[in-house]
Amino acid sequence: MSVQSTVHGEILAGYADGPNRLEAAIAGLSATDLDLAPAVGGWTIRQIVHHLTDGDDLWKAFIKQAIGNPGGAFTLEWYWQMPQDQWAERWAYAGRAIDPSLALLRANRAHIVQLLEHRPEAWELSLRVRWLRAEAQDVSVGWVVEMQVRHMEGHLADIARIREAHQV
Repeated sequence: MSVQSTVHGEILAGYADGPNRLEAAIAGLSATDLDLAPAVGGWTIRQIVHHLTDGDDLWKAFIKQAIGNPGGAFTLEWYWQMPQDQWAERWAYAGRAIDPSLALLRANRAHIVQLLEHRPEAWELSLRVRWLRAEAQDVSVGWVVEMQVRHMEGHLADIARIREAHQV
């Protein structure tokens, strides 16, 4: 096994484990606890769960497009046109139950893991991403998968801080 395939395997394992880690991070919380937020402002635990799922769902489209049409263009300009807080409001993060989002996250991650296990060369496939207020650049499937792992880790840390601050 090459070093590259070992690294990809480790990243993919972290990606696959994201839903388990998120569910562990919120284990034992009541519906009221899910609405706890950082003392200094920011999203509630409930909003973080929905945000993670929606972000994952958006970037899943990138991965599938890159495998189906490598070298094409990918844009989330429609999403980047307004702050994430406005999307959270429009998509009703504050009032929705988290179970459907957790199920979607788990299904999406399992789907992408299976796909990448069957198409390991896909890690290197890329699309041209037109970032908002920045130049376009080629972005690989591997970069997106790793970015989603880091994104999850950052928000898991947010949840841990909220739980610690509120002693739940």
